[in-house]
Amino acid sequence: MNRELNKWRVIPVMVPMPAERPYSYAVPEGVPVEPGSILRVPLGPREVAGVAWDGDGEPVEAARLRQISQVFDCPPLPAEMRRFIEWVAAYTLSPPGMVARMALRAPAAFDPEPPVEGFCLTERRPDRLTAARERVLAQAADGQAWTRSGLAHAAGVSLSVIDGLIAQGVFEKVEIPPRPIVPPPDIDFGVQELNPEQKAAAERLREKVGAGVFGVTLLDGVTGSGKTEVYFEAVATALAAGKQVLILLPEIALTQAFLERFHDRFGAKPAEWHSDLPPRRRERVWRQVAEGQLRVVAGARSALFLPFRELGLIVVDEEHDPAYKQEDRVFYNARDMSVVRARLGNFPVVLASATPSIESRVNADQGRYERIVLSARFADAALPQLSAIDMRKAPPARGGFLSPVLIEAMARTIGRNEQALLFLNRRGYAPLTLCRVCGHRFQCPNCSSWLVEHRFRRQLACHHCGHNEPQPEACPECGTLDHLVPCGPGVERIAEEVDRHFPQARTIVLSSDLLGGIKRLRLELEAIANGEADIVVGTQLVAKGHNFPNMTLVGVVDADLGLANGDPRAAERTFQLLSQVTGRAGRTGKASIGLLQTYQPDHPVMQALVSGNAEQFYEREIAERERARMPPFGRLASLIVSAASRAEAENHARALRRAAPAASEIDVLGPAEAPLALVAGRHRFRLLVQGTRRSDLQAYLRQLLSKAERPRGSIRVQVDIDPQSFL
Repeated sequence: MNRELNKWRVIPVMVPMPAERPYSYAVPEGVPVEPGSILRVPLGPREVAGVAWDGDGEPVEAARLRQISQVFDCPPLPAEMRRFIEWVAAYTLSPPGMVARMALRAPAAFDPEPPVEGFCLTERRPDRLTAARERVLAQAADGQAWTRSGLAHAAGVSLSVIDGLIAQGVFEKVEIPPRPIVPPPDIDFGVQELNPEQKAAAERLREKVGAGVFGVTLLDGVTGSGKTEVYFEAVATALAAGKQVLILLPEIALTQAFLERFHDRFGAKPAEWHSDLPPRRRERVWRQVAEGQLRVVAGARSALFLPFRELGLIVVDEEHDPAYKQEDRVFYNARDMSVVRARLGNFPVVLASATPSIESRVNADQGRYERIVLSARFADAALPQLSAIDMRKAPPARGGFLSPVLIEAMARTIGRNEQALLFLNRRGYAPLTLCRVCGHRFQCPNCSSWLVEHRFRRQLACHHCGHNEPQPEACPECGTLDHLVPCGPGVERIAEEVDRHFPQARTIVLSSDLLGGIKRLRLELEAIANGEADIVVGTQLVAKGHNFPNMTLVGVVDADLGLANGDPRAAERTFQLLSQVTGRAGRTGKASIGLLQTYQPDHPVMQALVSGNAEQFYEREIAERERARMPPFGRLASLIVSAASRAEAENHARALRRAAPAASEIDVLGPAEAPLALVAGRHRFRLLVQGTRRSDLQAYLRQLLSKAERPRGSIRVQVDIDPQSFL
């Protein structure tokens, strides 16, 4: 056995598990394996897919060395992608094996797609020639291979006609290579007429893409300015150069409208990639991306880890959106990692937004990014006129949440046969239910959060762990009937109030927990765009990317909601969200208004929104960040310690704090109990590590974690570099 092993190469293989480095495996003589080859290897009692890595395998005793089981007939993972995996792992302090796992999420795609059964015309002719058979022969006369159903459909005959011709030897069986999921895009199909400002922006993007070198462009345009049409020209340039393109979108709900706009421009839809895709579809997309058949992919953040063969452009739409941050297993921000992916591949990246993140604005101001501004809406449509409703002076009626000012504006809007949107970023009917007699509050048994009432479903649900229970008739604490009261509004309760004021209006409620899932949501969005609703009540789902031609009023029910927590990004996020949602109004040129219900009309965010002076907001917020050494002028990392018991979590968090090395440019704050102290039955404590822009936060954290006691039992420690959430 040892003599035989001496003939084998030893290679490193990255396996999709929390491995800090590749494992060594033997390759039998004559088996072709190169760095990037996707393999099946034994791992303990099972076999897993892995990637042949670069370099030499570490020495392993012959008795312990195991050999690879299979080399998949699959394009190897490109060197650029392997470098990206290593970079993400090093930056996020994640095991490289877990990052590699994100690139290997479609194991059934590692084997080639089976060919499709097809038929070609032979020299033989049928015994009897009918009109139907003549049509089939004429259709197949070009010598192309056809599927049975495709030929029958094209010739307008039944399958039995095709089967009869096959039986007589008129057609012979051939294998047809599997076709791409979507047809290739045609860059000349639906070229849009752009206004002068858009033309200048598109030309600059074409130059950047044509140069074929790394660079970041921030496409900063007001809502409705045609940013999508502009970056489509960059996409066309990349396609003309023979490159693949990745377009990242923050929400699945945005994809349908985007796919249609893409089809209008390129005559075909891009391939989709998101969690709602059926498994077989995901596998085909993965394989065809790796083979280079698919030229454009539009997807969620995980699409960044698809094995593109010739990637030449990444577009991050709505680049400011928090949905680009993954906070599970590997914590990463897809916007920032897109920039890294482009730098490693030496190609351009475009970040598009009507309300850019503070980080992207500062990068542009400091010359690291190029900023292109679109200052006007397409076709000279006016932005909505925004006003604040001071709820101290114009309060709602008792038991209601809508100011008379907003109700009157809604009446005028639907009286003109136009649409109104009411925005509240809170799902369900009410965020809290309590007993009027004993004061009992319904809380999740697994989390430190209240149960949200969903009256449409007659359930109380936790939006953190998914726990739900039937809505009771009596208080479980004191047994009193009919004394359970909802506190505060969710979108369902606002819709109920709307129905009282406007019983004849067609009202639609839009929320991410809509019954019927993504298909129902897309149908509802289509109905709104087609004018089949008078009033829309929705969460942040309706805030971005949608084009509702007849929408002329947007009312924000609780403009102060996002300002009520201690999040350092609260002002930025509130400004972005309210700017985006009010931007749904007046996109086709009709006069439009936005009304913000607020108890803080003098807050700088409200003042910036009402004045329409976005620059004033950015200047103030950037100055505040710089003064506080907050990103992008400082660096942050969170250590989240969780355990089955509070004592375990707290003790380990304190042990981490004691292990923190002294450093002149880095401070460690905490530990403190997390605002969400209990999630899914796990108690949570947080430490916040703050450093200067120049500090090597990753090296500091590695040193801290190596000095601290390793987590035992139920204890888990998660590292979040550049945290977006502070809950």
